[in-house]
Amino acid sequence: MKTTLKTIGIAFLGGSLALAGYSYIAPNKEIIIQKTETPILAQPVNIPSDSDGNVLDFKYAANKSLNSVVHINTESKKRQLSQEELLFQQFYGNTGRPRTQKGSGSGVVISDDGFIVTNNHVVENAETIQVVLNDNREYTAKVIGTDPATDMAVLKIEEIDLSPIVIGNSDEIQVGEWVLAVGNPFNLTSTVTAGIVSAKGRSINIMKGNSGKNIFPIESFIQTDAAVNPGNSGGALVNSKGELVGINTAITSKTGSYSGYSFAVPVNIMKKVTTDMIKYGIVQRAFIGVSIQEMTQDLADKLDSDNTEGVFVNGVSDGGAAKIAGITEGDVIIKVNDVNIKKVPQLQEQIGRYNPGNKVNVVILRNGKEKNLSVTLRNYEGNTDLIEKPKLETMLSASFEKPTESELKTLGIKSGIKVKDTGKGKLNDIGIANGFIITKVDKMPIKSVDDFKSQLKKAEKEGVLIEGVYPNGMKAYYGLGM
Repeated sequence: MKTTLKTIGIAFLGGSLALAGYSYIAPNKEIIIQKTETPILAQPVNIPSDSDGNVLDFKYAANKSLNSVVHINTESKKRQLSQEELLFQQFYGNTGRPRTQKGSGSGVVISDDGFIVTNNHVVENAETIQVVLNDNREYTAKVIGTDPATDMAVLKIEEIDLSPIVIGNSDEIQVGEWVLAVGNPFNLTSTVTAGIVSAKGRSINIMKGNSGKNIFPIESFIQTDAAVNPGNSGGALVNSKGELVGINTAITSKTGSYSGYSFAVPVNIMKKVTTDMIKYGIVQRAFIGVSIQEMTQDLADKLDSDNTEGVFVNGVSDGGAAKIAGITEGDVIIKVNDVNIKKVPQLQEQIGRYNPGNKVNVVILRNGKEKNLSVTLRNYEGNTDLIEKPKLETMLSASFEKPTESELKTLGIKSGIKVKDTGKGKLNDIGIANGFIITKVDKMPIKSVDDFKSQLKKAEKEGVLIEGVYPNGMKAYYGLGM
């Protein structure tokens, strides 16, 4: 008994010394233990409500949209080699067969017969795309079309009687309105988070333009504080009615995870882009033909104007829609079809909703007076025609020749076609150099240029894996997105 009491006393003394030592070592940290005779009541929770004071029922919006949001898994064995890698391999040899690359994201069912919208960056360069519905049914999806300018893509699965989401109107949502982000962050399927609309018409300069490829980015994001993480991309942003108002696309973060703000493509842009891709295979993009900047106080002072909102016209393109309609340098665009224009992204968004040949009413400020002008929008070629999807030969823009028997024997291959000149088409874009001998496309042997084109046509709405060898014996693999 004495031994037991002695042991307890030593333990108690040791514990007291440990606490004292903690207080000495870490004087800035404070542990507070509060003893009270009455229970501590939980702090009141702010329950979200609408402008009329009605409590928002997020259960309804979540249930309305969950079955319309899908999980997307991608896989690619495609290997795109940079010029630096090509030089490296010329000295040190082949880097080996391409490793499987996996990715994931979200998508939204927009029709009961299998059309799904997602982000372009979710499916870009994917060799296989698997779609998992909310009830765990799995399908292989085909790419119907992609649009890097808005980061949109349309997929198709072979199924009917699906649960398409109800399409809302992104023009009607207001800053401060509650929204839900529905998607699959970190491969956690069917995840719902809530937040408010923090801003509209936001440009964060994340999409790269390329005038040579007719890529003119449109950034007019809906900014929210709903938690969006990797895997949410391509998922739904819905309002309290469960209507789709945006496609979650990006986050701003130093860590790659949610840190306060996320960005979604407005559903009104999505509708235009997806409709075009399904109907035409490409997006029919309209241009107004102006160089522009946002109005500022300094600019307003120089113009001797009280107006600090709108888009200032720096210049107009010869033969462009604006010049033909009578818009001149120095005008300020303040309205397009009754929609107020305060910033550049808003103008880009409004014009981006129309096709070449469509007429829009543009209100400008000139010398302090408003002027209404009817503008007939044009395509990037400067006319009002709809653009046809580029033919395969135009996309490739390359010339080929048959390798010699000596080359085939030296390289240990049976057949192939030799790239004589990549030109400025897609082969050049993905890094193929002149002299490369294409031996296989999607594991199918290539014996002639006709074989090559035939394989590409079979995968016209998808992508292919091109295998081949360089004259020095270096094997290489390239992913070609169609």
